[in-house]
Amino acid sequence: MNQPHHEKIFETSTLGIGLSFSTVPGGYQPSHWHDGMEILYPLNGEAEITVDNKNYNLPTKNATVVDSFKIHSTFSKDSSMLLRILIPKEQLKNYMPDIMLCHIDCIPQDIRIDQFEQYYKLCELLAELTRLYIYDVTAFRLSAEGLILQAAAHLIRYFSTKDTLAVSETDPLTVERIRSVIRYVETHYQENISLQDAAAHIGISREYFCRIFKKNTGSSFLQYLNDVRLSKIYGDLQTSSLSVSEIMEKNGITSQKQFNLSFKKRYGCTPSAVRRAKAEAKEL
Repeated sequence: MNQPHHEKIFETSTLGIGLSFSTVPGGYQPSHWHDGMEILYPLNGEAEITVDNKNYNLPTKNATVVDSFKIHSTFSKDSSMLLRILIPKEQLKNYMPDIMLCHIDCIPQDIRIDQFEQYYKLCELLAELTRLYIYDVTAFRLSAEGLILQAAAHLIRYFSTKDTLAVSETDPLTVERIRSVIRYVETHYQENISLQDAAAHIGISREYFCRIFKKNTGSSFLQYLNDVRLSKIYGDLQTSSLSVSEIMEKNGITSQKQFNLSFKKRYGCTPSAVRRAKAEAKEL
């Protein structure tokens, strides 16, 4: 994942809520998921998100919510400031025992007309949270947690459906297999991983693995693996003094020609340009 220029994170002691305001350089974050629901509130810049193989814009000062265990990836076209909140549903069971049956659906492009008023109220809560952060008021953490819990309650009240059968468009076994592969890649991306290795990791044939991975992530496995490596390299270019070839080798890429082509296709620039931009930013 790309390294932010600045990040301030708060972790509540009892509920495990994650809160960050970060300036993230343009780049791609490959498919991943969280155990809790994630609220994204861009303060500037242009970004896109893919959730369950569907593409959406992340409009400035509009909330987008990705429910727990939803596979998603993000792409930022330039440096942008982002408010990110992660709320673990498991920790909220004391307040709402059946919360795990609530499925949150709150993406700007999918908001219904009858939901507009409540959506604006959600965005107002996040705007107030941002103002608190900017002015660093007394008892910020206490105030912030209160606003986050209000946002969570608002989402459950107005943007959730309860599914007692926990029915999903994709069967749970397939989803867990995909998540297992994502975890596997995150641990072993520096190694020489093959399609066969990934298929064997979850105990299915290579052909069947290729089909379900493409269907559920929108990417072939090898493209996904390459994207993970590119994102790691992008971060290292900004934080490491190693040469480009050393960074490539560290992250599992050996073909210089293929690397140059895929890096420019993904980020629209060369590795050297990334380093120059980082150096120039430091001089400002």
